Amino acid sequence: MTNIDSKTLGNSYTYAEFRSYVTNALANNPAELNLSEEYIPYAELNETRLKRLDKTMKVEEDVKQKLQQLKGEYLWLVISESWCGDAAQIVPVLNKMAEECNNIELKLVFRDQNLELMDAFLTNGGRAIPKLIIAKKDTKEIIGHWGPRPVLAQKVVTDYKEAHGVVDENGKTELQMWYIKDKGHEVQKEVIALMTSFE
Repeated sequence: MTNIDSKTLGNSYTYAEFRSYVTNALANNPAELNLSEEYIPYAELNETRLKRLDKTMKVEEDVKQKLQQLKGEYLWLVISESWCGDAAQIVPVLNKMAEECNNIELKLVFRDQNLELMDAFLTNGGRAIPKLIIAKKDTKEIIGHWGPRPVLAQKVVTDYKEAHGVVDENGKTELQMWYIKDKGHEVQKEVIALMTSFE
């Protein structure tokens, strides 16, 4: 896949629209999210995480300066889902970064409604999210991608899997604790390094 097509963009949401859609669906009609019963509690838990991060997440000063110095105009398209614990920790960071730069437009799509797009950006053969796809804003040419999680967060998962054979609920909790301590630092560091490489 070399370009983001108009059909995909037609299915996309701004961050505020995505958040509002999920929040309203969980409150009024969870079936609208097409989630199996076991995934609903994860989506509800993520609502709490997202509300907290939307209020508390801050872009670091050096990252802010680099974002504001970007000369190119970019589209950030993020593949996400309401139930994904990584997305709940990462997407608010990406949103805050995009808000600091007039040259970045952020859009989100639901993974399971856009499998053709997702399957062009698999991680080790899996549909891992969130996935940030970076394109030139004018031509929609895809120039890079990032995700589903920072290198150090992936190490937490890999180490846990090696020690326990599987990432169970304790493993997921350990990962969430890593995100809480990190405060979005590694996401900002990795994504801004990628963005400045395009300039």
